[in-house]
Amino acid sequence: MATLKDIAELAQVSPATISRILNNDQTLSVTAETREKVLTIAKKLGYEKKAKHNKQQKSTITIGIFQWYSMFQELEDPYYQAIRNGIEARCADLNVRVIRIFKTDQDYEKQLSKVDGLVCIGKYSPKSIAYFQKITDHLIIADMYSSRIYFNSITIDFHQAVYDIMDYLVSLGHRKIAYLGGIEYVGDDIYFEQRKVLFIEYCMKHNLEYEPYLIEGEFTAESGFQMMTQLIQSNQVPTAIFAASDPIAIGAMRALHKAGIIIPDDISIIGFDDISVASFTNPPLTTVHAPAETMGKIATNFLCQSIYGQSEETPVQVVLPCKLIIRDSCGKARN
Repeated sequence: MATLKDIAELAQVSPATISRILNNDQTLSVTAETREKVLTIAKKLGYEKKAKHNKQQKSTITIGIFQWYSMFQELEDPYYQAIRNGIEARCADLNVRVIRIFKTDQDYEKQLSKVDGLVCIGKYSPKSIAYFQKITDHLIIADMYSSRIYFNSITIDFHQAVYDIMDYLVSLGHRKIAYLGGIEYVGDDIYFEQRKVLFIEYCMKHNLEYEPYLIEGEFTAESGFQMMTQLIQSNQVPTAIFAASDPIAIGAMRALHKAGIIIPDDISIIGFDDISVASFTNPPLTTVHAPAETMGKIATNFLCQSIYGQSEETPVQVVLPCKLIIRDSCGKARN
């Protein structure tokens, strides 16, 4: 009996590509000639698909986007908006229906019953994840890290991003670096914030003083303003600031400007996310580009493959790289 490998050798493409072509995967980017060549070879060899591949695909599927924020909170956070935009853009490309659901919707359980697959954006408790898994086998959570991989997830490489930030600030001579972060909750528990843990880890490895400068509030500009004001009023002003999000950084910049502290002459500041407004601050904000839209698109691709039976059942955790974007908000450490 012919196998995918037999067809792949003759068609000179990978077995994975052969499988997707034979399953009529419209998300696969190959030429019409390649599709026709594979189908012809498969027919010639008498290839028969295994039973698990004989499911008839729906012409149109429905994906639910479950947002852990309320609609108002999402409007305040461009990062989560970007993830959703990526999902919706990819769904439009693939002619996939979308249902947007917020955890604050009163009828969200009824809406969830209508989906073929589910992308959950944000952080969720084990109880919530178990609930989603009962609704559908086709689930992926965007922007959630878990030390134990028992569900499909996609996140970003915080480790390399934080170390890139700290290496850059240290290269400019900074030894007193503040961390302004936010606290997020999963149920009644505080979510494990990688940026904070990695910041502390780096400071301890490099003998950097950080304890007087570590403050946590919320991932908002208002909170950034308040945290920076607290540092200024306590006379504990470092030479550099690592803000765990761009909104926090923008709020902190406002507090510094109000206090007459000049960026980057007196103090340097780096954000995280690279939201669109970051390049229009005064001065333009150095930040880390987090590929939020790409995260949404990849999550959608994965989900479609899962729905069509073209992915393994083993849970996976996808980690995307980030990039440090150097602008004008950082300079050499003052004496």
